[in-house]
Amino acid sequence: MTPSLFPPALFAWYDRMRRPLPWRAPPGAPADPYHVLLSEIMLQQTTVGTVIPYFARFLERFPTLDALAAADETEVLALWSGLGYYARARNLWRAAREIAARGLFPRRTEELRALPGFGPYTAAAVAAIAFAEPIVPVDGNVRRVIARLHALDLAGPALDRRVRGIAEAAAAEPLFRARPGDGVQALFDLGAALCTPRAPLCLTCPLAPGCQARAQGLAEALPRPKPKLERPERFGLHFLVRDAEGRVLLRRRPASGLLGGLWELPGAPWRERAYRAEDAAHHAPLKARWRVLGEVRHGFTHFRLSLLILGAELSAFPRLGVSEDKEKTGEESALVPHAPESLARLPLSSVMRKCLALGGRLAQESGPAHRAAG
Repeated sequence: MTPSLFPPALFAWYDRMRRPLPWRAPPGAPADPYHVLLSEIMLQQTTVGTVIPYFARFLERFPTLDALAAADETEVLALWSGLGYYARARNLWRAAREIAARGLFPRRTEELRALPGFGPYTAAAVAAIAFAEPIVPVDGNVRRVIARLHALDLAGPALDRRVRGIAEAAAAEPLFRARPGDGVQALFDLGAALCTPRAPLCLTCPLAPGCQARAQGLAEALPRPKPKLERPERFGLHFLVRDAEGRVLLRRRPASGLLGGLWELPGAPWRERAYRAEDAAHHAPLKARWRVLGEVRHGFTHFRLSLLILGAELSAFPRLGVSEDKEKTGEESALVPHAPESLARLPLSSVMRKCLALGGRLAQESGPAHRAAG
């Protein structure tokens, strides 16, 4: 017999054990589509514990979708700083603007797929949770639950195809059609609390009676892990320079691409071989006595990054040809001085905040100095 993904026991367990997440509506109350949209975009590639404080800050500053749509993109990116995958923030802001312009929140999966940043999973999650569409979004938790429930001894694309087929069939189960939002969130919670990647708690799982992996002693072995690929390493060189007032020179990255639209220390392009301090002569943004502050390491999804940070102090910056309120934001963004108190409000990536943290050692650094021309 084919095991049910949505038996009565799952809903009974969820009604007792559901996580009190800030974006979830109370039991029996309708979900707020804006809260669901915001949380699902934030949760892409990010854990619940990390997202909760960001969600609270966003709601405090942008309590409604219209408030988010009316905001400046720079402010949205600044609030997002540290959460990573910054294209999500830009897509969230663009999606809010599109919905506000329509005057109506899209309710169906097909309509939601047309919004910026909405792939199959996000569109299905919002449609199911916010608008009770009977569709099963497949995230990592749901994929793991289905793979174990059906003992799918597969990996990679073959596993994904089977999981999607089972999820589509399960959407027709009567109990799920009666409570799609609760059913989806029950699977999320089940995967997070009981059907965990390691040491699943099968004895208390509401799906245990029908779980084929448990019956075969394969629960912990499934799903088969994807082969790990070695991430290549890339290298960069960045310059942290302050004036007597403590201002730091920054430039803005192009709007598209990795870390698009965020501010950064000026520097050399990231490449496959390491930089040396002597390379400052070819890449420094201006003339200064550069000292090695240290190295910053950071991991991205597809590569590891090592940045050599050089620092300098000047009594005053040379004329930069741009004011703080008229900075360029194109492909070749100008250098802009920023006061220390303004840094917390800027959209800065985690890796750039690590680089700025090295600045506290500037006065104590005793390494070799290098004269460089910008």
